[in-house]
Amino acid sequence: MSDVRLASPQGRWILLTTVLGSSMALLDSTVVNVALPRIGRDLDADLAALQWTVNAYMVTLAGLILLGGSLGDRYGRRKVFVIGVVWFAAASLLCGLAPNAGVLVAARALQGAGGALLTPGSLALIQASFHPDDRGRAVGLWSGFGGIGAAVGPFLGGWLVDGPGWRWVFLLNVPLALLCAPIAVRHVPESDARSGAGESGAPDGGRAPHGHFDVLGAALGALALALVTYALIEAPGGSPYVAPVAVAGVAAGVAFVVVERRRPDPMMPPDIFASRQFTAVNLVTLCVYAAFGGFFFLAAVQLQVVAGYSALGAGTALLPTTVLMLLLSARSGELAERIGPRLPLTVGPLLCAAGMLLMLRVGEDARYLTDVLPAVLVLGLGMVSLVAPLTATVLASVDVSRAGLASGINNAAARAAGLVAVAALPLVTGMGPEAYRSAPAFDHAFHRAMVVCAGVLVVGAGLAWATVRRPVPGCRKPECRRHGSVLAPPLEGGRRG
Repeated sequence: MSDVRLASPQGRWILLTTVLGSSMALLDSTVVNVALPRIGRDLDADLAALQWTVNAYMVTLAGLILLGGSLGDRYGRRKVFVIGVVWFAAASLLCGLAPNAGVLVAARALQGAGGALLTPGSLALIQASFHPDDRGRAVGLWSGFGGIGAAVGPFLGGWLVDGPGWRWVFLLNVPLALLCAPIAVRHVPESDARSGAGESGAPDGGRAPHGHFDVLGAALGALALALVTYALIEAPGGSPYVAPVAVAGVAAGVAFVVVERRRPDPMMPPDIFASRQFTAVNLVTLCVYAAFGGFFFLAAVQLQVVAGYSALGAGTALLPTTVLMLLLSARSGELAERIGPRLPLTVGPLLCAAGMLLMLRVGEDARYLTDVLPAVLVLGLGMVSLVAPLTATVLASVDVSRAGLASGINNAAARAAGLVAVAALPLVTGMGPEAYRSAPAFDHAFHRAMVVCAGVLVVGAGLAWATVRRPVPGCRKPECRRHGSVLAPPLEGGRRG
């Protein structure tokens, strides 16, 4: 029964549980980039290993996040959420104890699989548990506290890297899980799609669970991402396996499309792309979040390797982007409702492109107030301008019953774009395997990468201007008004009555 009141003790426990769970994933996604140079030195890892440290997590998370939502709808949202919390914590422990880069990368892949269970589950529990009159406020508090967690992430990560060491970036998740899981078991009511509480981004769009899970589709999607990522990362080394792996990755992608077209209950129904608006906004998403993924992967390294910042200094330097999004994203969404999404989705990427071009000033003698901060502020304002309208347009472009599915696809597309950018940018910019150990070499490649990212953002702005139109009246609007994550748009569940 979805009748828990927010002001009740149980309501507060549910909110605490979901905030703790989502904060684990948000903290991890924001602090790892700051730790990369220290990880590379301690484990004697080359640039490819650092790329995999980021991308192994993203491959499994992006490939399995839609399946994770449907598992909760079928077997119980609390049960799957708790499994995700425990899984994520166990993988984090393995990351923290990893003796070499290979073990760390494998553990990161396991961590992403846990995140695919955890990430959609936290919002689903709120929407399934609270009384309809309190649900909007509960979602607002959840997204607001989650944004604070995302804002604290880079600062906390930098402090841990400079102090106890980079391993504590991962080990921090263990005590959070030990607090979160027992509270969930004791205080959060169980629900699933048959209980009438609605849907949480399930592939069936909120229908009662039936048929079979699209495990084959999920596996093919993750395999395609993994193989293409491998080919891009290993290409600079001249490995003879690059070409066949790339071909296999494309083949897996084609097989994924074929399977989704033929299955009765596909993870990603092809007919959802019949909406021109939905397709257009996802293309904009691919451009925007590819640039974001590449930027946040390289910028933290640039500030440490070239500008001489500590890990704490680098994390703090990038903090204004998250703070601006947390403070202003709700107002940006309200503005977009009044003037329509086309202008914000055009101006936002252009501002982000300008911010990345301003990063060209960040070199060996960069000063924070005159070189770094202006670039970060312009970038943050651009992100504020586009993230909320993008989410609203995704939801408005499909039927209300498919809102959770549409949000899940858009979130997965953003994460896939980011991981491809992390894999491709070093190849495109000529960044060698040991580039992060040499300030001049990394600085040269970083400047080329910022130009590439800015160009991709300009393409995204052009797509938005040419294709995005004002949503029809009475369409679905986002429940998550505040947003603090810089690497993916917020997940939205389906409408509940």
